[in-house]
Amino acid sequence: MTKNKNHSYSKTPLEQVKSKEGITDCIRCCTCCAKGGPALHLEDRKLIETGKLHGRFLVTIREGEPAEDNVKGGMIFTNSDIIKIKSKENSDACLYSDLINSSCSIYENRPLECRVLKCWDTKEIENIYNKDRLTRKDIIGHISGLWEIIEEHQEKCSFSKIKCILDQNPGKLEGDALGSLLEAVQYDISIRSLLIEKTDTDPNLLPFLLGNPLQGILKKFGIELKKREK
Repeated sequence: MTKNKNHSYSKTPLEQVKSKEGITDCIRCCTCCAKGGPALHLEDRKLIETGKLHGRFLVTIREGEPAEDNVKGGMIFTNSDIIKIKSKENSDACLYSDLINSSCSIYENRPLECRVLKCWDTKEIENIYNKDRLTRKDIIGHISGLWEIIEEHQEKCSFSKIKCILDQNPGKLEGDALGSLLEAVQYDISIRSLLIEKTDTDPNLLPFLLGNPLQGILKKFGIELKKREK
């Protein structure tokens, strides 16, 4: 007798995933897709090189940036670039996911993390999660001029420097400490504008090239910079 894969469950898919009850293969609950796009590994570079993934749909979490660890949970400070597929606007869900229809528009060309993730048995994803991360240098390090801009941005907007400033100035920021943060934010804003205006860079590429705007990321450190009223 042929086994029917369309089982009738007493629990909802999400409840079943949480309890891991009776799951031995994907039931297309889209819980993983709803948490955000996957991070890319060296094995995924071919997807970019062959045009199956475009930089417009990627975002870089830069070295030292506070980020959510989707496997172990909690906030971490990254020790290298993490390049991820963007999320949908006003949502954490992966850009390529269709949560209503439980589908993925790049399923046949999905990245490594999507292929190895088994929510009922996370050993494989845990084994590869922090290994062989794809970085911006792996993809565009050979492009002279552009790569120098990215390196300068990484230096001037260094999260290790920002964390050091905040650690040394607990509480209210003022004086040189505040000035240093404002200088980094202004540089981040100006280099993004420069790339668009002088090199005709697609604005949608900026999250991949330079990461998300620094001013927004500072909120994760509990810092919100506002324009002074004139």
